[in-house]
Amino acid sequence: MADPDCIFCKILAGELPATIVDEDERTIAFMDIAPATRGHALVIPRTHTPDLLSVDPEDLCAVAVASQRLAARAKERLAADGVNLVNSCGAIAWQTVFHFHVHVIPRYETDPLRLPWVPAPGDPEEIAVAAQELAPG
Repeated sequence: MADPDCIFCKILAGELPATIVDEDERTIAFMDIAPATRGHALVIPRTHTPDLLSVDPEDLCAVAVASQRLAARAKERLAADGVNLVNSCGAIAWQTVFHFHVHVIPRYETDPLRLPWVPAPGDPEEIAVAAQELAPG
């Protein structure tokens, strides 16, 4: 079911323009209008769902497969040196459009993108506690 206020649903309905680069029965991929690098695209499910925690597992799989397909094309056709797949779940995690999506961001040796944190060793006790809380059961 579409959300009448969702810009991605409006793209799916043909109400807003988009440069479509891939589509199948469950997904559509289009160019990001504020690209981080050359070839930055978004892959979305055709069914509206707000985020990673609510997406249907079959749509999640379809988006992952479409993202992989697009990443391979970016390496082959755009000569990308690598590819980042990025999903943001929730406003605090930088999600701005609340229709589940994956950014497929081609990476180039000379592009300006950097990790959003500086990797450093964590507290082993805190890591163990968090691991225990995340474990099944």
